[in-house]
Amino acid sequence: MTLNNQNELVHKAIAVLESLESGNPEAITAYVHPEKYIQHNQALLDGREAMLGALAHLKEAGTKVSIKRALVDGNYVVLHSVYDFFGPKIAIDIFRFENGLIVEHWDNLQEMVEKTPSNHTMIDGPVTIQDIDKTDANKTLVKSYVENILFGKNPDLLNTYFDGDRYIQHSPHIADGLSGLHAALQALAEKNITFEYTHLHQVIGQGDFVLTVSEGVFDGRPTAFYDLFRVEDGKIAEHWDVVEAILPAEKRNNSNSRF
Repeated sequence: MTLNNQNELVHKAIAVLESLESGNPEAITAYVHPEKYIQHNQALLDGREAMLGALAHLKEAGTKVSIKRALVDGNYVVLHSVYDFFGPKIAIDIFRFENGLIVEHWDNLQEMVEKTPSNHTMIDGPVTIQDIDKTDANKTLVKSYVENILFGKNPDLLNTYFDGDRYIQHSPHIADGLSGLHAALQALAEKNITFEYTHLHQVIGQGDFVLTVSEGVFDGRPTAFYDLFRVEDGKIAEHWDVVEAILPAEKRNNSNSRF
C-alpha cells in the first residue's frame, strides 16, 4: 500500500470519529459502507444507520474527540484518542476497510485517570511513527512478549524484552519500569484480584508502534485488553492500554463477537 493510500485511510477514519463531535453525517455517509458495516462494540446497534442515528444524541451530550495517534497496517487503521462524553475517556478504535470504505469497527473505552503513578497521562508520549522498515520485526517481538509474558507461556523471558528498567508505563495504576510492573502485579495478588489473558485476537502494527487485542479475565469479569507498545532498538520501551469489561449477553445491543 502506498503512503498516499495509507494517508487516505487515516483521513477517512479520523473524519468519521470527528463526526461524532460535529454531528455532521457527511463523513459517515461517504466513508462507511451502507450495507456491510459490522459493529463490534456490543453497546451499540449494528450497521451504518445506527451510527447516523446516534449523531444528534452525541452532539447534544457535548461529545468531544481528540485524536492523538494513528497507525495503519494493511486495511486496518488504529486511532488512539481522548473522548469526552459523560466524562473523559481513553479510546482505541480499529477500523477495517474494503475498497476504500469502512466495513468493520472494534473499540475499547476506559475512564481516564489524570496522572499515572509515574506522572504520565494515559495518552501522552511520542506520536510520530518511526522505523517503518522494522514493522514486521516489531510485530513479531510484541506478539512473542504477549504470548510468553502476558499469557504466561514462558515468564522467565521477561527481562529479555526490555532494556533494563527503562520502560515508560501509561497504564493508569502501574509505575514505570519492570519494577513498577512487578509491584502492580504483587498488589493485585495481595488483593486476590484475578488477571489473566486467554486469547490473542489481533496484532496490528506500523513502524515502532504495535497494538495487540486480547481477551481474558480481570477481577472475575470477562475483559477486552487493548495494549499499545512502542518498540525501540528491539526492546519494548513504552506501553499504553485501554481495558474494558465485556458486556454480559443480556446487555448487548448487537449479536456480533466482541473481537
